[in-house]
Amino acid sequence: MTACRLTRRGLFHMGFVALMLAARRGLAQMSESDIIGEPEHHLVAPGDTLADLALRHDLGYGELVAANRGIDPWLPEEGRTVLLPKQHVLPAAQRNGIVINMGDQRLYFFQSGGAVLSFPIGIAVDNDAIVLGLTRIVRKRENPVWIPPASIRAERPELPDAVGPGPDNPLGSFALDLGWPAMVMHGTNRPYGIGRRVSHGCFRLYENDIATLYRLVSLGTPVNVVYQPVKLGWHDHALMLEIHPSANQMAELDERGDFTPDEPVELPGVVSGVIGPALHARIAWDVVAETAWRRTGMPVRIDLPPVLAPQR
Repeated sequence: MTACRLTRRGLFHMGFVALMLAARRGLAQMSESDIIGEPEHHLVAPGDTLADLALRHDLGYGELVAANRGIDPWLPEEGRTVLLPKQHVLPAAQRNGIVINMGDQRLYFFQSGGAVLSFPIGIAVDNDAIVLGLTRIVRKRENPVWIPPASIRAERPELPDAVGPGPDNPLGSFALDLGWPAMVMHGTNRPYGIGRRVSHGCFRLYENDIATLYRLVSLGTPVNVVYQPVKLGWHDHALMLEIHPSANQMAELDERGDFTPDEPVELPGVVSGVIGPALHARIAWDVVAETAWRRTGMPVRIDLPPVLAPQR
């Protein structure tokens, strides 16, 4: 099992490594099924908050706020339309088992029959606690007992030696232990932390989502943790680009519901490397720049008519 730490220095660079790998394999190996789901909409009703809507629609708080910048997360205007970001470009990784993308704070489960499930997750507060690489599920625990690790006990020395099943257990009702020490995919007794940077390194899921995943996965299921805030994929012969806020921008979103734009200057060169010179003139580069500036996390079409098709 391979792993590496995601340091602050490498955080920005890692977002483009996946696209360079896609360039090496070529668009010839990409299919017309690189995108799952469809965007939906919600009319704000009295008392709605984006945090409540995220919980209600199985979305992460951060991804919902990013897709709706300009809307007050806590006092959205009644009758206003909120975009529900339920469409996703699949990560550039082997479509087998579980892929966790830290760049969009989502877990993708590739089932043997070809169907793909995707769930929002809560991830580590500190970049240094983020581990990338390949591992597997080594243990399944129902109604797990939580033993506070030393890092948490140092912050909260009043904690008991162990916390049994129940509403006070931060692991929730199900836990899937990974092959890395003290790394777990689990439920949570704090659902409003999903889609935010809240954990000490583990991956938190809504209780309904971890229950579904627990039922479907088996021991030995491969788990690949990647960092891809920038993703490319085909959808109905259209080339789609999806860009998420950076780690620093996500922190801003969490604090004030907006972030400071920061266009990645490497992006045009990386996209050119992926598509190749033959398709360079067929890309709407103004749309690429706008997508990089806005970082809504929603797939955006970037090719120009006539219709493109994956190169075979």
